[in-house]
Amino acid sequence: MVKKHENHLELVWSLARTDFKLRYHGSFLGYVWAILKPLLMFLILNFVFSSIFNPRNNGTQHFSLQLITSIMLFTFFAEGTSAGLNSLVAKSMLVTKIYVPRWTIIVASTLNSLLIFLMNLFVIAAFFAWYRFWPGFLPILMFFFYIFLTYILILSFAFIAAPLYVRFRDLSQIWEVASSALFYASPIIYPLDTLPQKYHQILLLNPIGFIIHFVKMALTENHYAPLWELALFTVVVIIIFFLSILYYQKAEKKVAENI
Repeated sequence: MVKKHENHLELVWSLARTDFKLRYHGSFLGYVWAILKPLLMFLILNFVFSSIFNPRNNGTQHFSLQLITSIMLFTFFAEGTSAGLNSLVAKSMLVTKIYVPRWTIIVASTLNSLLIFLMNLFVIAAFFAWYRFWPGFLPILMFFFYIFLTYILILSFAFIAAPLYVRFRDLSQIWEVASSALFYASPIIYPLDTLPQKYHQILLLNPIGFIIHFVKMALTENHYAPLWELALFTVVVIIIFFLSILYYQKAEKKVAENI
């Protein structure tokens, strides 16, 4: 049994590593695109909101640090969910011609996005060093805990969406639009405090919005979610994860015939 699980882990790692290499194969800049894409988005948004709208007028400190961290986190979420959604269809030959546990394909696709995000952590660290702002141990610990929760959310979405996408190919376009909506529904380019108080709890119902807000607050303001709120959020994420596994186990049986 242990050997079987080791083989599955080796397969997941092999698939993720292959996806990572193929993603940038043939491009001039190669792996640099993993960092350059969210960095270019940051530079544009930082210029617009720092130079034109000037968030400091609203009392926002460390806007650039909050923005780069938020963009990197949301990019991780958006790319991870998109990769998970497309995983089974993109690897249809493995699904129909060769037997491999199909969950390994889904996990590998999301793991590829995690590897890219881990590369982007060096960019975040470089920005904090540039601005000479050093979060304490607890904020960094909370940051990595929220990264873990983000990855669990990505996996949960992938286990539900991947078998659904096999049957309903419109899901890719729907999720692309939904991701764009989530970007603006999350406190990425604006601080939550700039909105009326009555909208705060509504926006924090968005899981990635909740994570982004409290990551920003932890890293730059040393402010954390109430313990009961964080505990409730964590429990909900774990419940969603286990429900997604149950759904996948039921839906996976018809994947090969529908692909």
